[in-house]
Amino acid sequence: MMLIGIISDSHDNMPKIESAVQVFEDRGVGHILHAGDFIAPFTAAPFVELGCRMTGVFGNNDGEKRLLREKFAPVGEIHDVAARLELAGRSICVVHEPYVLDALVASGAFDLIVYGHTHKLDVRAGRTVVLNSGEAGGWVTKRCTVATVDLTSMAVDVMDL
Repeated sequence: MMLIGIISDSHDNMPKIESAVQVFEDRGVGHILHAGDFIAPFTAAPFVELGCRMTGVFGNNDGEKRLLREKFAPVGEIHDVAARLELAGRSICVVHEPYVLDALVASGAFDLIVYGHTHKLDVRAGRTVVLNSGEAGGWVTKRCTVATVDLTSMAVDVMDL
């Protein structure tokens, strides 16, 4: 079994980022996916301290891209628009904005598609699991959430921070 952690729209909320990282550590995740809107490079510190591999994408509010990439480099990489990766035999796509979400699902190319931007929790089961873990930062909805996905069963678990 490989468990991955999903986070999006953390928007500099360091107490919630630290809580998310603690949840991921407690659950023993093997990889973290961040669907964008990190905002400031200092948000990398808890992820680097955890030491778990991470793959992310930039969001529409991420301005300091060079320094964000530099600060996250010890644990992973941040892609400009989309990240495509294979983990535990599963094909995964991570995007921030959901504009091409329907086309990605229709392609049948992915077992899991993770997105952010809307700040709204969205979990869709099917041939392709679609997941927006909501917002970790809580600035818009006041609800701070992250998720895990078991890549063996494709079961999604959403947690409030």
